[in-house]
Amino acid sequence: MRRYFVVVDDIWDEDAWNVIKFAFPMSSFGSIIITTTRINDVAKSCCSSFNGAIYSIRPLNPVHSKELFHRRLFDSKEQFPSHLEKVSDEILKKCDGLPLVIIAISGLLANKERIEDLWNQVKDSIGHALERNPTVKGMMKILSLSYFDLPPHLKSCLLYMSIFLEDSIIERRCLIGRWLGEGFIHKEDRYTAYDVGKRCSNDLLNRGLIQPAETNDYGEVKSCRVHDTILDFIISKSMEENFVTLLGPPNLKIETQSKVVRRLCVQGVNKSNSTILTAELVLSHVRALNVFRSFGLIPSLEEFRHLCVLDLKDFYRLREDHLENIVRLFQLRYLNLQGTRISKLPEQIGRLGCLEVLDLRGTYLKELPASTVNLRKLMHLLVNHDVKFPDGIAKMQALETLEDVDASIQPFDFLCGLGQLKNLRNLQLGSYTNMVGEEHKKAIVSSLCKLGTKNLRSLIIRNDWGDLLHVESLCLPTLEDLFICYTAFPQVPTWVGSLRNLQRLRLAVEGLKQDDLCTLGALPTLLVLYLDGPTESNAKLRFSGEVGFRLLKIFIYGGCLEPVDLLFGTGSMPKLERLELKYIQIVEANSLGFGIENLPCLTSVKCIVVEGDDGIVEAVKTAMERGASTHPNHPSLLFERLR
Repeated sequence: MRRYFVVVDDIWDEDAWNVIKFAFPMSSFGSIIITTTRINDVAKSCCSSFNGAIYSIRPLNPVHSKELFHRRLFDSKEQFPSHLEKVSDEILKKCDGLPLVIIAISGLLANKERIEDLWNQVKDSIGHALERNPTVKGMMKILSLSYFDLPPHLKSCLLYMSIFLEDSIIERRCLIGRWLGEGFIHKEDRYTAYDVGKRCSNDLLNRGLIQPAETNDYGEVKSCRVHDTILDFIISKSMEENFVTLLGPPNLKIETQSKVVRRLCVQGVNKSNSTILTAELVLSHVRALNVFRSFGLIPSLEEFRHLCVLDLKDFYRLREDHLENIVRLFQLRYLNLQGTRISKLPEQIGRLGCLEVLDLRGTYLKELPASTVNLRKLMHLLVNHDVKFPDGIAKMQALETLEDVDASIQPFDFLCGLGQLKNLRNLQLGSYTNMVGEEHKKAIVSSLCKLGTKNLRSLIIRNDWGDLLHVESLCLPTLEDLFICYTAFPQVPTWVGSLRNLQRLRLAVEGLKQDDLCTLGALPTLLVLYLDGPTESNAKLRFSGEVGFRLLKIFIYGGCLEPVDLLFGTGSMPKLERLELKYIQIVEANSLGFGIENLPCLTSVKCIVVEGDDGIVEAVKTAMERGASTHPNHPSLLFERLR
C-alpha cells in the first residue's frame, strides 16, 4: 500500500470537507493529511474524520509584533518616537499579535502625521473588535478602517482587485493598464498617467493592502498579489457597491448581485453554463469585460457598446471571428489579447480612436494591419519581437511605451519614423536575425539620438550591435534606465559617461579594467549597476571613495565563470545596500571576504561561486560570514557553490 502526503488548503465550510474526505482511504499506513482553515468548527470536523490534532497558529509575541510594526513604519536606523510609545503599545495590544492586522494598521498610520492625537483616533476607531473576535470578522473591521482612509481614486483601484482569482499573480503593468482604461488615473503635471499608476500601486503596497509577488534584479516590483482575507473584504465591498459582477465562483450566487452590470468578470465558466449565467444580466452598460480561466463562450461583443476595458488574456478559445465587432467599440481604451491564439487583427483596428493600451504579447500575430498607425491616442503598445510594423509609425505621436521591436524585419520608414515619436519614454529594441544593413543601423542610431533629446527614459537593447554602439556616439541626456543585452563591449563606451540622469544600468564588458569602473563611478545619479564580463587578464578591481558610486544602492556583478580579484576599500559605495557576485571563479589572489565590512549600508549579500580550490573557497566563505556577523547591520548572506 502506498503512502501519501496531501495538503488541502483554506477550507471554508464543513460541507466541503465532508465531500473532500471521501477521496482519501480510511486506513492508516503512515500517510499524512494536512488541512488549513480559519474556522474552528471546520478544523474540528477535519480532525474527527481521521483522529487528527489541531495546531493553532500562535500569534506573534509582543517583541516580534513591535518589530513588525516598527519595520513597516520607520527606517531601519530611525528611532521610534518616544511620544508615540504608549499609543503604539495600546494599538499593538488590540492587534493581538495577528500579522495581517499589524500590517494593515501600520499601513494606515504610515500615511498619517506622527502626532499622538491622530494615532489615538486610529486606536479608538479599532474599538474592541479584535478583543471580541480575533478572527475574520475582527480583521474585516480593521480593513474597513484602512479602506475608508483611502482617497476616492485609490478606493477604485483597490476595489478593482476583486476581479482577480484567489492566489493570482498580477502583473503590475497590466494592472496599471486596466486602471488607465477605466479612467481611475490621469496625467498629473509632468507625470504621465502610467507614472501616477505606479505611484498608486506603491501606495497600496505601502499600506499593506496588496503584497509584492515578484521583483526583478533591480528591486522593482513586477507583480503583486492580494491576501485571501483582504480579497474577501474587497469582493464584499465591490458587491455592496455594485462595482464588479463576478460570474463563475461557486461561493458567489448571481442572485445576490445586481442585474445591471458595470464591470463583468468571468471566472472559470464552462461552455455548458456560460449562456445561462449571462441570460438575466443587463449588459448594455458594461464598461469592462475580463475573462479568467474560462472554457466557455464569451457573449457577442455587439452587446458591449460602451466597453472601455476588454481583457481576454490567455483565453485560448478566442478566434479571429470573435473580434469582428471589436472595431465598433469606439470607447475602448484597453485591449489585452496576450496569450491568445489569434494570428491577425481586424484590418480596421485603426477605428478604435480612444484605444490607449494594446497588449499583443504571446499571440501568433506576425504583422500589424496598415490602419494601426491611425491609433492616434495609443500610449502603450506591446508585441512579440517578430511582429512587423506598417509604414507611418511617426503618426502615433501619443506612444509612450513600445516593446519588443525587432529592427531587422522593420521597413526603413519605421526605423526613421521612430525618432519622431516625441512622447516615447520606454523602448525595447532588438535585432534577432543579424540582417540589419549599415544604412538601417545608421537610421536606428539617428532615431535613438533624436529620442534621447526628447522624453526617452528607458531603453532596452537586445542584439549584437557592440561594434555599432561602441563606435557611434549616442546622445541620450534624458535616459534613466539603460539595459544592453547580448552585446559585450571591449570597454565602457565613452558616451555612457555622459548619461547624467542615468539611474539603472546593465552592461557587459569583455575585459573589465579599473578605468571602466572610474567611468561608471562618475555617473552622478546611478542607483543600480548590473555589470557582466570577466576582468582583463590579471586585472584587479578596486573600489574606493575616489572611484565614485556615491549613490549606488544595488551592485550585481556577473563574472562569466572567470577568475575575479575584487575588493571594496574604505569609503567605497557609501550607500550600497545589496551586493551580488554571480558566477565567479575564486583565485588565491582574492582578498578574503571582498571587503564587505567597508560597505556601511549593506543589508544583503549573495555570492555564487562556480570555480576555485576547495580550501580557498571555504576560506572566502568563512571570511564573508565573519564580515557579515561583525558588520553593524548584520547583512543577510547567501553563499552558494555550484559544481
